[in-house]
Amino acid sequence: MSDSRQFIFVMIIAALFVSWLGWRGYVVMELNENIRSHEEIADYPYPFRVLRVEGGTAVMSTLRSPRIATEQALRELFPSLRGTSEDSAEMRRLEQEYARLQVRASQAVLASPRIHRVRWELDENWYYLNDMELRQGGLGNPALSPARGS
Repeated sequence: MSDSRQFIFVMIIAALFVSWLGWRGYVVMELNENIRSHEEIADYPYPFRVLRVEGGTAVMSTLRSPRIATEQALRELFPSLRGTSEDSAEMRRLEQEYARLQVRASQAVLASPRIHRVRWELDENWYYLNDMELRQGGLGNPALSPARGS
């Protein structure tokens, strides 16, 4: 194979690869637009979103995890809760609202014929950007603390 043919072959492969990457990005953007098209989800202070697509599975961000209590994140989303007990009726109501909207966001994503499943991934970036550090608490229970500046 001559050098020019080899170069053309490599360029075609590179173009196909870049197109594939662009298509994957397009699918994520399309799914996120679908989420934002639901007014009550779009108006919520936490931006539910698809991070990536792996085959027929959409990986979505969440503040909820079996490892981390949601109350601290809700206090960040709703500053009026900062002095409120974790057992208060308002805290429980907002936890239920978060869970309901998370389900609605996943339903919006599952409406796409390309997506057959949703997998949730803890949004560690959100915690970082909101100056909250994920750290291990005693007995393996994760806790949140304000992030320390360097």
